[in-house]
Amino acid sequence: MLPGELSPGSPLDRLAKVAQLDIWPSHVPPTPLELKARIETADGVITTIAEQINPDVLEGASRLKIVSQLGVGFDNIDVLACSARGIFVTNTPDVVTDATADLTWSLLLSSARKLFEANAAIRESKWGAWHPSWMLGSSVADKTLGIIGPGKIGTAVAERAAGFRMNVLYHGTNEKKNFPGQPASLNSLLEQSDFVSMHIPLIESTQHYCDSDFFSKMKESAIFINTGRGGLVNQPDLISALKNQTIAGAGIDVMSPEPLPANHPLLELANCTITPHIGSATLETRLAMSNLVADSIIATIEGNTPPNLVNP
Repeated sequence: MLPGELSPGSPLDRLAKVAQLDIWPSHVPPTPLELKARIETADGVITTIAEQINPDVLEGASRLKIVSQLGVGFDNIDVLACSARGIFVTNTPDVVTDATADLTWSLLLSSARKLFEANAAIRESKWGAWHPSWMLGSSVADKTLGIIGPGKIGTAVAERAAGFRMNVLYHGTNEKKNFPGQPASLNSLLEQSDFVSMHIPLIESTQHYCDSDFFSKMKESAIFINTGRGGLVNQPDLISALKNQTIAGAGIDVMSPEPLPANHPLLELANCTITPHIGSATLETRLAMSNLVADSIIATIEGNTPPNLVNP
């Protein structure tokens, strides 16, 4: 499940020196039954957000010592079930920060200036004579950016706002020292922000955090950005807010379900900019992520506590 080939010094090469590798051959993830069968004799498994690690899958995996997630979020893993079985769970924090922050800004700028819609007009031969009211977007400079979840990625997104002279507000469970912005209540942030960007983890209490009430408190001219998790959003409520122009637009990299079916309503909305969950998709970032999971697997095989442990 790691990118790259089995070349000298690669993450796969490092793993091959300490373990026999069983590499899933397809970009289509294994079914739960296939995954369950493959890990029954495994000492470690590398997962992505596409694989669900739950008690049923873990049943029979008597040798399993570590589940190493290729990603920051691990809501696809039942951490309590792993802990009860003495199985380490690790992830790949920090190395995805800049790539995800960059993509957040790509979505923000693309949504504000209607880049996807404008590009589609060219491809569909709808580019006519220059007109002063055609493809009017919104300015970004000197506007207000609201960050929900002032963690590492949220901080990196806020830092990039300085080049646009933006006023930055943030909302989180605790006030953050040295955060490049001002704390605000959720209602105040939604009411004041021209752009609202989501960066909180998906847990039980944040499921459908962004619903009709959330969107109704945003400005009609505001744009909603989500590079966190699709489950943070009540998707029918987002579709309704976009259709009814409760908000001006959205830029989203994460959906529920993933991938979206070809006839999904979100794909029919010109004011919704969508990318296919590519927040960490740079060569440099994915290589760094792969080396982190290799570090975790190797440490476990050698009898050590792995780095980036999420269930200490």
